[in-house]
Amino acid sequence: MEELRWVLLLAAVLVLVAVFVWSRYRTKLFKAIPASLRKSSAPSARIEPDLEPAGGAVASSAPRLVLPDKIVTIRLLCRDNRGFAGDELVLALRDNGLRHGRFGIFHHYNGDGVETDAGVEPVFSVASLTEPGSFDLTRLRNDSFPGVSLFMGLPGPMDGVAAFDAMVATARSIAAQLEGDLVDEQGSTLSIQRERYLREEVIQFQHRQGRG
Repeated sequence: MEELRWVLLLAAVLVLVAVFVWSRYRTKLFKAIPASLRKSSAPSARIEPDLEPAGGAVASSAPRLVLPDKIVTIRLLCRDNRGFAGDELVLALRDNGLRHGRFGIFHHYNGDGVETDAGVEPVFSVASLTEPGSFDLTRLRNDSFPGVSLFMGLPGPMDGVAAFDAMVATARSIAAQLEGDLVDEQGSTLSIQRERYLREEVIQFQHRQGRG
């Protein structure tokens, strides 16, 4: 099962209505995005002002999408076919420092970072594996979820290795609280060996980017 193929159809609608103009994702990004979010936009993308003048006119203030070069994903799956109870899942996410925000999904921010209209890039985010990937907080008592995807974009707002370690630690804490199973983007158990391999990929990425 391919992870994080598109991020939230709802996101695309909200972005178009608000201010963000989204472009088509590169093939590399497609391969990292989960099937549960196929018709959507990337919340981990950074938005920056587009300062390039158009036709000699004054520079446009429209935001420009800066796509992540790499997305790292792990999944938390429920052992029960009934899925995680919505209220219990959201409580576990909040207990572990995640906040419901943009695109209707949960985000973890660096330090005291607070999401504003201008946007603050999350360290990592959590989306439902159920289409369209968002969480409707008004229906938690009636909803259940087979699992969630935790994903982070690189480069991000903090050191990539530290961000990866924080995401995995949070995932393991939530998994213990909900008695769920952690798997990688291919559905294989997230063993210590697999975790080390993914961590090494982050390190190598940072070396290639001159950040290591």
